[in-house]
Amino acid sequence: MDPLGDPDGLDDPASAQRRALAEHARFVDDNLKRNYRANFIHGVLGMTGFRLIYAPTIIPAYLLLLTGSTAAVGLGAALLQMGATISPIASGSRIEHRSHILPYAIRVGSLMRLMILGLALTGYFLTGNALLFATFACFLLLGFFTGAQRVAFQMLMSKLIPIRKRGRLQGYRNFAGGLIAAILAWAAGNYLIADEWLGNGYATTFLFAFLLTSAGLVVLKTMIREPAAPVSRPQMPMMQRIRQFPELLSDRDFAWFSVVQCFSVMARVGGPFWTVYAGTQLGLDGALIGGLSFVFLGSDTVSNVLWGPLGDRWGFKLIYGLALASSIAGVALLIVGSTAVPIYAAFVCLGVGGSGWMLASTTMVLEFGQTEDIPMRLAFVTTLEGAIAAAGPIAAGLLVAASGFMPLFAIVLAALVTALIMLVVKVGEPRNRVPV
Repeated sequence: MDPLGDPDGLDDPASAQRRALAEHARFVDDNLKRNYRANFIHGVLGMTGFRLIYAPTIIPAYLLLLTGSTAAVGLGAALLQMGATISPIASGSRIEHRSHILPYAIRVGSLMRLMILGLALTGYFLTGNALLFATFACFLLLGFFTGAQRVAFQMLMSKLIPIRKRGRLQGYRNFAGGLIAAILAWAAGNYLIADEWLGNGYATTFLFAFLLTSAGLVVLKTMIREPAAPVSRPQMPMMQRIRQFPELLSDRDFAWFSVVQCFSVMARVGGPFWTVYAGTQLGLDGALIGGLSFVFLGSDTVSNVLWGPLGDRWGFKLIYGLALASSIAGVALLIVGSTAVPIYAAFVCLGVGGSGWMLASTTMVLEFGQTEDIPMRLAFVTTLEGAIAAAGPIAAGLLVAASGFMPLFAIVLAALVTALIMLVVKVGEPRNRVPV
């Protein structure tokens, strides 16, 4: 390049990239308050609805009511995760080259919410085997669109919210959404389900979840101001992109982080059986479902007020470790306790651990490596999680049916302890790495 013809270096690719990054940063700062509010409101409404679905209380109890089988409870959880295993890589490959991803995020978010509506409608209008098959089909599709949405929405947040504010946003959002969800879950168990509102209390609970999550999506669509991506990868076939996955694992911290994720997701394998076990000890009814949902979601909610600011200040590896320790305590309490006090205390610890794990694991992924690789890092980790969480519940259900709950809980406990040790020894805090 002739320096006399371009004295300011405006045509230099590195200069152009720096200008794009500076313009992106200015856009983010100019629209930060609006986008922060939009993400907060959407998160509160969405989390309220989705936690009614994904809390380890209502869905397992619903499947047990339909089938009377712990194996069927495991199958339902496996179908949710199987769908989430299929879609993340496809979602990542569809957005990593795009300048704007909000339209895609809205589409997959809408399809996800339609599956929750499907759960409600099948509960109202179907019976017998038709109800069971339709419910399982909704679980599979709900998991599929959940995996796609997770990649799209996390990538969207990484574009809109600076890293210094992500922890507080997610922590306060989770606090508000979880508080509402805890109250609604208690009301759902004690009133909607116990009194069979509209003829089917579970279906009515799903309908409320659909309305809440849909309202959150409307807020996101109407309020968000999305900047153009400052850097992106060229579009390429999905299989060609998958063959490049080993390049992601050349970052040793990210590679070990992925291994830690594989072990820590074992806690989710045991999740559907916590409530079933509590029911065998205390009697499974609407009041127990409501009470356990309240303490699980309530502890999840309150802990987020601590997790978010701590993560922003000290990094999310610390949050991840504390969350694993809390989950370990919760599973240990289930193993040693068979009365109300240790079982409710276990659900408190599991709620605290689950919220910290979700916040730390999703946020840490955004901080490894290059910005343009964020969609595929999210897709890679989500696929690993989904593969384990899809295969695990079926095996867990069969194990519980054959040998009871204690062998499953012992395996989960061992996996969580392994995850904690590997996190401490092998994974560096990405916040502290020197940029290259």
